[in-house]
Amino acid sequence: MDKSPGSIQSVTKAIAIVRLLGRGQPMRVTDVAREANLGTSTASRLLATLETENFVERDAVSGLYRLGPDLITYGGVAVNQQPLFRGARQVLQNLAARLGLGVNLAVRNGSTVMYLANFEGMHAPRNHSIVGRHDPLHATSTGKCLLVGVPAAEWPELLGELTAFTPATVTDLATLERQVQDVVVSGYAKDQDEFALGRSSVAVPIRGVDATVVGAVSIAGPTTAVRLEEREAELAAAAIEVADRIGTGLAYAGGA
Repeated sequence: MDKSPGSIQSVTKAIAIVRLLGRGQPMRVTDVAREANLGTSTASRLLATLETENFVERDAVSGLYRLGPDLITYGGVAVNQQPLFRGARQVLQNLAARLGLGVNLAVRNGSTVMYLANFEGMHAPRNHSIVGRHDPLHATSTGKCLLVGVPAAEWPELLGELTAFTPATVTDLATLERQVQDVVVSGYAKDQDEFALGRSSVAVPIRGVDATVVGAVSIAGPTTAVRLEEREAELAAAAIEVADRIGTGLAYAGGA
């Protein structure tokens, strides 16, 4: 719990509850209290207040709490305020329709990849949105693109221990550094089964007006649909083209 000077503890506690529910699993009052290190009565009062304000809602049957409908509104407003999202949305939607694969837009948020948009293709359907999701930098093609320009000397503190999500995940900094350097040379990164088995992707950095990396575009889907062994060059070229278009649009609009 944040105890920095000037912080309002009741607000900090309420935000902690929202973050817990933001993991995506509905929770009981007792679970919230335990994981937020709150008394059960305090957790109950805070949840009741958040429910009144539509920040959380309680399932009438199970009694479990989940995030509420007003957060959908504020999340939509927040993403629409991003110049990168506004400049990329239509071109990425068109690309997903043309390729039949998933197309994603992401930025670096601290030590993670954060997705601003995802569009599904007919060969890469999802039953959920990944907008707002955080993924590891070291285990995704998008993350490797977002590490371009970040000094390697900062990586140990930024990334911490490199977790292995599959047998293909890169878990040492020297290999990761070589892969990021490959992005600089080739213009793109790829991932096959590194973060999730059966998933592959190609990603390209988006550069802003001063040529620094401000985001990344990825083309992704089931390994059987992406078919990197056959389509790597084609998908990389498509991603490079749209990343250049987005970057040019940002320069024209004076954003990012």
